[in-house]
Amino acid sequence: MMDRGRLEAFSDGVFAVAITLLALGLAVAGPGHGTLTHQLEQRWPGFVAYVISFFTIGIVWVNHHALVSNIKVTSRPLMFLNLVLLMFVVLEPFATGTVADYLAHGGFDAQVAVAVYGGTLLGMSVGFGSMLEWSLGEGRTYVPVPRDRRWLARLRFTSGGFVYLAVIGIAFLSAPLALGITGAVAVYYVFERTPAIAKPDD
Repeated sequence: MMDRGRLEAFSDGVFAVAITLLALGLAVAGPGHGTLTHQLEQRWPGFVAYVISFFTIGIVWVNHHALVSNIKVTSRPLMFLNLVLLMFVVLEPFATGTVADYLAHGGFDAQVAVAVYGGTLLGMSVGFGSMLEWSLGEGRTYVPVPRDRRWLARLRFTSGGFVYLAVIGIAFLSAPLALGITGAVAVYYVFERTPAIAKPDD
């Protein structure tokens, strides 16, 4: 049996680093590259992507805490599923920076940038959904999700993945629209609550 505390501590560190790295992509070129107002206008995709990514990572962190706090025993498979989730969390600053660099210029590169962004979000969703699925096994949680509510739990935690899959395709039709949809998903999950997976005292 592995220590759940180590899983939580390592994951929290990765989340903290990833969410901090997002801000590094907000830099402007500086004096000599036009007015500051012009530079800020040119970087609008970066600010939009930053806000979406910040709240998306934050939402995953909140839900990750709720899920892991309810886990009674940990195992090697769970550790690796957690690593899959964290792999895509760490990729989020790269995907955000790519959107910031290419979206304002339009064209095929902008579409690819948003598609990559959607793919990263999809990977996060798959990673988290896999951890949820593992937690549904018998005897693995303090408060088991009732069998008649498991599909509802799956739907709550994986529905965003289906939207992100659609975003990848929509990006090649309209990159700004696709980015806007990812923002809408973030807003939804900010207000959506899933108390069933948390321990009663959380």
